[in-house]
Amino acid sequence: MTGTTVPTIVIVPGMREHVEDHWQTILAERLGDAGRTVRTVPPLVRNRLSRDAHVANLVEVMVQITGPVIIVAHSAGVMTTVQWARWHDADVRGALLAAPPDFGTPLPDGYPTPDELAAQGWTPVPRNPLPFPSIVAASSDDPLGSLGRVAELAREWGSRLVELGPVGHLNPASGHGPWPQAEVLVEALEDGRFHRARRPAS
Repeated sequence: MTGTTVPTIVIVPGMREHVEDHWQTILAERLGDAGRTVRTVPPLVRNRLSRDAHVANLVEVMVQITGPVIIVAHSAGVMTTVQWARWHDADVRGALLAAPPDFGTPLPDGYPTPDELAAQGWTPVPRNPLPFPSIVAASSDDPLGSLGRVAELAREWGSRLVELGPVGHLNPASGHGPWPQAEVLVEALEDGRFHRARRPAS
């Protein structure tokens, strides 16, 4: 592992409530049991669709941490992380960005509409390179974002793309609880095996 300080793991969920069998919950428990310091951004109790509220929630966790961090984000938590990175700074050793939704196209019924997302500040989605190494883990059949569109975001962010196959939105609703590969990818970020990808020349 590069550096002398073990990074704090910061779990950034999407807009969901606490879910016991979600892979982020399981990962936090496993890492905590192994002696790691883990901080989970708590769910919002109000303004749950507000970008600013989600970013402020992440900021509140980050300012309590001294030393480096590894971010582990899922779904809208990825978008919170990307929005946060535009305006805030921290010693981020790397970020695992799993199943980012495509806010640039209409989401399935039951999810916020493009107009709602725009009104709450989520769009346009930042496309500038992230200031830290990152891995985008993408599903081939995610109803919230096609593989092609997510791969495009990964290129723009300078992220390494890891294709997971047909795992839906990588959540219990799509039949997925534990995700052991998350630990492997976090370890790769900690060890410096993933660096910022180069954006192709335009």
